Amino acid sequence: MSEKQADYTVRSYSSGTVGRAMNTIRQHHLILDSPSINEEVTSGEAFLSGISACGVTLIEGAARDAGIPLAHTEVTIEGFRAEGRPAFDHIGMRFVLNGVTPEQAEALVGRYKDG
Repeated sequence: MSEKQADYTVRSYSSGTVGRAMNTIRQHHLILDSPSINEEVTSGEAFLSGISACGVTLIEGAARDAGIPLAHTEVTIEGFRAEGRPAFDHIGMRFVLNGVTPEQAEALVGRYKDG
């Protein structure tokens, strides 16, 4: 059996300011802050944006593949954590799909949930 290759690689490194990380994603560079600095996009916001962006792109692709006339997709994601805790206690997502029936929307969101 062949060895599994990494599909995605992100390199994060110290910026010289405690609470701020430099990140390289292919040829792109991104500064991420901890909530203690909160001047740039925070690491939690970047994490959540990856999840919601995946929702948009996966649903749009599934609609295209199924011939469903999806006109617009919007995903709002919120992460909740107790003060001083590093991890989210829970995450909530809201999907708005325009141009489809309620049944089609439910099927497309179900496709996202199933991965």
